[in-house]
Amino acid sequence: MSEVLTDDVRELVAAHLRDVPDWPEPGVVFKDITPLLRSADAFTAAVDAMAAVGLGDNGVPTVDVVAGIEARGFILAAPVAERLGVGFVPVRKEGKLPHDTIAATYALEYGEATIEVHNDAFAPGERVLVVDDVLATGGTVHACAELIRRCGASVAAVSVLIELVFLAGRSRVGDLPVHTLVTVD
Repeated sequence: MSEVLTDDVRELVAAHLRDVPDWPEPGVVFKDITPLLRSADAFTAAVDAMAAVGLGDNGVPTVDVVAGIEARGFILAAPVAERLGVGFVPVRKEGKLPHDTIAATYALEYGEATIEVHNDAFAPGERVLVVDDVLATGGTVHACAELIRRCGASVAAVSVLIELVFLAGRSRVGDLPVHTLVTVD
């Protein structure tokens, strides 16, 4: 991963993020990734760096599948899975999947939310790379990891585009290895 995630890559990615103050509510500074998605160079660099988390030193994938968390996590996770040559599993908001599901509920700053996966989304023994756009409080990643474990699989690592360090999300995800492209203090 060190060869892919250089200071130049971090700077390129950071330069293509936009702060949107007071959205979706007053006091929140939303991290908009649409400028990153619009730039072929920045988007490719971000996907390559995030995918590198799932590669061993020999360049061979160390994961069996990539899980992407709704909604912006999908945009990043699908190309990460393609780069690794593995499958993609969508982790959706409650009520969005058509087959039998399992669910996990987690606390938000102003309530709670529930995410789901199909009950056969992960095979026992599979190693999963979790991909999302932002690690904030860690609740979503924690809930996703719970779903993966309930299926009998394991979380190999977590790869996020942005980490909001001031919200201490890493403390919520326990000992999961978290890899971040851009940190916000």
